[in-house]
Amino acid sequence: MLPRYRVSWIRQGERLVALEPTPEEVRACAEELAAAYNEEHNRTMMANTVAATPAEVVTLYADMQRAGGRPFLLYREDTLMGDADLRRVGEGRAEFAIMVGSRTEQGRGWGTRFGVMLHRLAFEELRLERIYATILPKNTASLRLFARLGYVRDDSGVARAFADYADDVAMSVSRHEFERAHGAALPEIAWTVR
Repeated sequence: MLPRYRVSWIRQGERLVALEPTPEEVRACAEELAAAYNEEHNRTMMANTVAATPAEVVTLYADMQRAGGRPFLLYREDTLMGDADLRRVGEGRAEFAIMVGSRTEQGRGWGTRFGVMLHRLAFEELRLERIYATILPKNTASLRLFARLGYVRDDSGVARAFADYADDVAMSVSRHEFERAHGAALPEIAWTVR
C-alpha cells in the first residue's frame, strides 16, 4: 500500500490542508462530495452525465487508490472545499484534476492554492517530471486555473492520450516550469506521511 500524505500551507492566516484520505474519511464526506459533483454547473464542467451517489464516491476513491492514483480531500481550516487527484501515475508523469465544490467559493483562488500545494508534493516527493490535464473547452475557469499553475497547451501524443473527448484542451507543466512560476511560495508548503 502506498503511503498517504497530508500537505499543509498556512497562507494569509488560513490553514489549507490536502489530505490523502482513509476509507473512513471518504465515507464521512461522501454525501457532501456527491452533492458537489452533482451540482449542475460542476457536473457540466466535469462532463458528468449521471448523478453520483455517496456509495459511488466511496468506490471511486477506492478504485483510484487501487490503481495507484493519489486522491486528496481539500480543507480550509475544517471546511471541506473539494477534492483533487493525481491519476494515471507512472513513468515520471501523471494527470491532475481538481474541483472546488461550492459555487460561492469558486473563482476565489482556492483551486490555484490547492493546486500549488499538490504540485509541490508531486514534483518534490513523488518525483514526477511532467503533469498533464485535459479540460473541456467551455470550462474557461479551469483553463485559467491551470494557466496560473504554469500549464501550457500541449498537443503531443502523450498529452492527447489523457483526453476523454476529441475537443478537450490538453495542457501540461514540467517540474521546471512549475518551480519557475511558484518558487517563492514553495518553502511554505510542508507534507507528512500519515
